[in-house]
Amino acid sequence: MRNALLAAGLLVVAAASPAFAQGDAAKGEKLFARCKACHTIEAGGPNRVGPNLHGVVGRTAGTHEGFKYSKPMQEAGAGGLVWDAESLSSYLEDPRKFLPGNRMAFPGLKKEEDRMDVIAYLQANS
Repeated sequence: MRNALLAAGLLVVAAASPAFAQGDAAKGEKLFARCKACHTIEAGGPNRVGPNLHGVVGRTAGTHEGFKYSKPMQEAGAGGLVWDAESLSSYLEDPRKFLPGNRMAFPGLKKEEDRMDVIAYLQANS
């Protein structure tokens, strides 16, 4: 009984936490096809125009080894920006508005559902 209550409590905390995306990873995989021109996601995958995104959820912004980030992205990381569902959603909605001066040319995902699906895919594959 105690273990069941503990597990239920952990599920409630995880579901309520912005660190966990409430999206559909299968839909996110389809949406991520647009991202593949600039990003890889597999463990140990190469950087392209953008950094490899394996393990991005929970990573400090601007810190993927071997990728040369823009100064604003480096400063954001140094200032404490860590990629969780909430920060990634805001960034993916409008990257240039979220972090002026960053180099990501992607115009953004306007639908929250699409952003949550992509983030769920990133989480599931990291």
